[in-house]
Amino acid sequence: MSKVEYAEMQQKKLYRAKELAKYLGIGLSTVWLYSKQKKITAISLSPRVTVFDINEVNKVFNLNMVGA
Repeated sequence: MSKVEYAEMQQKKLYRAKELAKYLGIGLSTVWLYSKQKKITAISLSPRVTVFDINEVNKVFNLNMVGA
């Protein structure tokens, strides 16, 4: 991830699943697995748009990179 991408990601509060996977360095299927297991909460904005609150994700995984 470049410095520009990192800086842009620091300003975001809601992440799509693909963005969250990249941020956490995990696979997309793992993001959905964590959501299914209720480790992270998915927020449905519409029938085809789901996002994740980065502050909640950081708390769950004890990360202090974004929103701190």
